[in-house]
Amino acid sequence: MRASAENIIDAGELDFAAKVLDASQQILVLVDFWAEWCPPCRALTPLLEKLAHEYAGRLMLVKVEVDADDNMKLAGRYRLRGFPTVLLICKGDEVARFSGYQPEHFVRGIIEAQV
Repeated sequence: MRASAENIIDAGELDFAAKVLDASQQILVLVDFWAEWCPPCRALTPLLEKLAHEYAGRLMLVKVEVDADDNMKLAGRYRLRGFPTVLLICKGDEVARFSGYQPEHFVRGIIEAQV
């Protein structure tokens, strides 16, 4: 599930501030906290990637794999209770969040409220 486009990237504990918080000063950042063992995470990935392509230039998707030990610190910092959890970050602040698989109209509505 590696990111393949310029507006879909991976991040971790070490580069989260630059790739998410700093970047969100210029563009909306959708942060997907996911795990390889998580079926809802794998089901949500194609939808998030589709929307990232559709909103290219206005939205960036950053994927954070929580299976990596260091990335669990990020999960704790953002008080995540399950996976997937998706945050929408604007100007360094969380403006929306959802957990679990959600349908396209739901995710699109969160994005549209900010673009």
